[in-house]
Amino acid sequence: MIDDPSGGWEAIASHFIAGRSDIGRGVVRQWAKRLRPGGDVVDIGCGSGVPVSLTLVQEGLVIFGIDASPTLLAAFRRRFPGAHAACEAAQSSIFFGREFDGAIAVGLMFLLSEDDQRTVIDSVGRALKPGGRFLFSSPRIPCEWNDAQTGRHSLSLGEAKYRELLAEAGMRLMNTYVDEGENHYFDAENVG
Repeated sequence: MIDDPSGGWEAIASHFIAGRSDIGRGVVRQWAKRLRPGGDVVDIGCGSGVPVSLTLVQEGLVIFGIDASPTLLAAFRRRFPGAHAACEAAQSSIFFGREFDGAIAVGLMFLLSEDDQRTVIDSVGRALKPGGRFLFSSPRIPCEWNDAQTGRHSLSLGEAKYRELLAEAGMRLMNTYVDEGENHYFDAENVG
């Protein structure tokens, strides 16, 4: 079996694009208002850019999109032709070699293994400017399940473990949010 760097998303990309909802848009908008106006934000697992990147652009932020699905990233590039974009896995993105005012990963972290979640959190910690923010979604309690869309294994490390990993990466958990779909979000700040 050939490893799929998109974690199964390439196979269902067209279906995902057609069915993407605006759930969570309010949380993203609220978080974006805490960032420097005109700041640079990396959308990790950006998909087609709806609703997360679209909301960030509407808030006046400059977006950088990372997605390992060529189909999803092509849709992102069509929607945001001036945006920076990279078709690659979050765990090894070239974008983590620069600095950002914010990083966001909605619907991605729990699709990664524990080691890959740690790698992404460490990478974000190094890439955020002092005071920069990181927003990501994952259930608050530790749990495992199969993703409804891809059928692949999903893993939430839980709030206590995420708090620990964020601290190790130079970030402090500042807030948690729950959206209208009952999805949980962690909002951390780079304290370095």
